[in-house]
Amino acid sequence: MQDKSLLYPCESSARRVVSLDGMWRFAFDPQGQGVDKGWTMALPESITMPVPASFCDFFTDKDSREYCGDFWYETDFFVPGEWEGKDIAVRFGSVTHHARIFVNGVEVTAHEGGFLPFDAAVTDIVRYNQHNHLAVLANNELNETMLPAGRTTTLSNGKKMAMPYFDFYNYAGIHRPVKLMALPKERVLDFSVVHSLSGTDADVAYTVTTNGDHAVCVDVYDGAEKVAHADGKSGTLHIENVRLWNVHAAYLYSFVIRITDGETVVDEYHEKIGIRTFEIKDGNFLLNGKAVYLRGFGKHEDADIRGRGLDLATVKRDYELMKWIGANCFRTSHYPYAEELYQMADEEGFLVIDEVPAVGFMESTMNFLSASQGNGKKVGWFEKETTPQLLENHKAALIDMINRDKNHASVIAWSILNEPQCTSEGTEAYFKTLFDLAHEIDPQKRPRTYAIVMMSLPNNSKGQQFADFISLNRYYGWYVMGGMNIVDAEAAFRREMDGWSMALHGRPMIFTEYGADTMPSEHKLPSVMWSQEYQNEYLDMNHAVFDSYDFVKGELVWNFADFQTTEGIMRVNGNKKGIFTRQRQPKDAAFHFRARWTSLPVDYKADK
Repeated sequence: MQDKSLLYPCESSARRVVSLDGMWRFAFDPQGQGVDKGWTMALPESITMPVPASFCDFFTDKDSREYCGDFWYETDFFVPGEWEGKDIAVRFGSVTHHARIFVNGVEVTAHEGGFLPFDAAVTDIVRYNQHNHLAVLANNELNETMLPAGRTTTLSNGKKMAMPYFDFYNYAGIHRPVKLMALPKERVLDFSVVHSLSGTDADVAYTVTTNGDHAVCVDVYDGAEKVAHADGKSGTLHIENVRLWNVHAAYLYSFVIRITDGETVVDEYHEKIGIRTFEIKDGNFLLNGKAVYLRGFGKHEDADIRGRGLDLATVKRDYELMKWIGANCFRTSHYPYAEELYQMADEEGFLVIDEVPAVGFMESTMNFLSASQGNGKKVGWFEKETTPQLLENHKAALIDMINRDKNHASVIAWSILNEPQCTSEGTEAYFKTLFDLAHEIDPQKRPRTYAIVMMSLPNNSKGQQFADFISLNRYYGWYVMGGMNIVDAEAAFRREMDGWSMALHGRPMIFTEYGADTMPSEHKLPSVMWSQEYQNEYLDMNHAVFDSYDFVKGELVWNFADFQTTEGIMRVNGNKKGIFTRQRQPKDAAFHFRARWTSLPVDYKADK
């Protein structure tokens, strides 16, 4: 099975999917000796470990929690005899950050990048009607060619330590579901849809990629009723009286793709898809031709105990809180999330800005303002000897993210980078390659953006001309001119905004980050920084600035919930900018946002 496919696993008349999630066996390998010592067949000593989950927060000793280096997972799985004749694969939703996969002692694939799926072909390796052995050798070390970027150091006691250039914890493990799949030899590898509207009808142009030559047909169902049919690997599906996908009013059709040989179904793949259009026109975001003002969050896949591991209960709670507060959008900061989150966004009618894991592109172990100013460094981030390999890894992650998520109605834009150091000479060539690539491979030609760090201004931010809309991360009143100085922070903020007004050339702007760290236990009258009262004062100032500029068409506050970071003097056991606590309970600011967001019209500023 050499044909790569990022389609989400589905069961059908031709496909079988079995979950391998559960309690696996786990071991650290600090000397990197496991392969040579035969750990691909069995771990000599192990503990149990849940999959999916980060391994870090289960431990009570610091060396284990902060472990950096090679580590192993293993389990056994059964392959039914009736699967003979099909292609067998093991699919991982993600393994952070590097993975080598072994089945029955044979290495079947390797993967770089901790936030996107991959599969391993095992058809010729597995034993049928028997149990088989699956081993994963993973590694969580960081370097400057990775997404996200960082470095790895060795302490005086010989232990390795990850040094992220990004401000979130370097959780590691098998973070998303693991599936065993039985697939037909001839099958659907990929498909794409592009929607257009005409009155009350819709035309959906589609393309199907297979690894064979048999006939292909596509059917669209509204419940049990077939509403469209087309033959061929490409064509157009016409849907009369279409029910459009909309914000908080999602509607999904069932698309079924079949490969047939006469009356025989060779393969069948199905997916729920919302029909909608999204574009930027006259400085507005238009969903189905109507203006929409974005309001919501930067988020993280982060929760107590399980770390970055997929937990559907937490996902459900997050969506309920976002509905309660009046949000309609979030950015997948700072990496593509688990596929199940996009499926729920499709179901719930949320807009998603999908972000590749390009974070930490400046030399800083905490990614604060000093790094964005260069700190006197003579070599910019995009002029390093590591840049060519970084660019190749960046392109690979971008391609996989777009190919994985391109059919989701919820996904309205691609975020190509977060807070890169982008004032040096190599920025433009690096950016242009990626922005061009995103436009080339996305059939729907979604808008492209990147999140611009503080101190990267309209007159020195070399990559901003490639963005279809401008996304600013700004912390006036927190990292700069906080507390009593907030009056000067507002004046400085407005000066910068006046500068951007001359550089937008009709493009809309959104804020992808703004926020103030706040301890839920802290109340103070008059306010001081870190108190809940100051968080609300900070937010009021920022919203007054947003409301003053017609070209601001969205506000995504940082962050949805408190989250874990590397320890340090700038963080009190993590980033506390959450509007909700890490346990998903509201701070005072949550009620502040609910009052604002539920009162703003959907098309706020559209008529100005």
